[in-house]
Amino acid sequence: MSDSPTSTGHSPRAVDTAVALLLRLGAADIPHPGGTLLAHLQRVRDRLAAWGARPALQLAGLCHACYGTDGFPTALLPVDTGRAELAEVIGAEAEGIVYLYGACDRKATYPGLAAADGVFRDRFTGRTHTPELGLRQDLAELTVANELDLARHDFAFRERSGPQLLALFTRFKPLLSQPAWSDCQPGLTP
Repeated sequence: MSDSPTSTGHSPRAVDTAVALLLRLGAADIPHPGGTLLAHLQRVRDRLAAWGARPALQLAGLCHACYGTDGFPTALLPVDTGRAELAEVIGAEAEGIVYLYGACDRKATYPGLAAADGVFRDRFTGRTHTPELGLRQDLAELTVANELDLARHDFAFRERSGPQLLALFTRFKPLLSQPAWSDCQPGLTP
């Protein structure tokens, strides 16, 4: 098996190893809009790849729900003991993005995320800090990819949350790549 990078920028082995971990952790057995949690995670990674996201962000997209999220509390790994295991599989940079995404207190963080001095509140620790620009961009891009997948596969969610998400993503616009921003409006309109 070749371990050379694909057009998505990372080796097939990294993705295969991450999927094997997700399977072992039961992601294929957890119901989620559009099928299973594993199917959702794969679609989020695919969307990020289509937008030209770098390999670490794509791998983070594939594993973004490992610690649960503010909107999806089911965790595949315990945040206190699972970080090293996940980092071994997807790398420290991607794991850091997964942690940031899972730890995000959305109500406290999202309103000011695009601001240079925007405060991030960690829902696991209660601590706050201001992430550097690259991490705020990663968080915004991953949030958009995740929510657009939910909107595509859950009509009631799109009807109920589409206008608020479009308003949020409009605030995120300075942080988003052009391909991500271009997907926002068509992905959220009825």
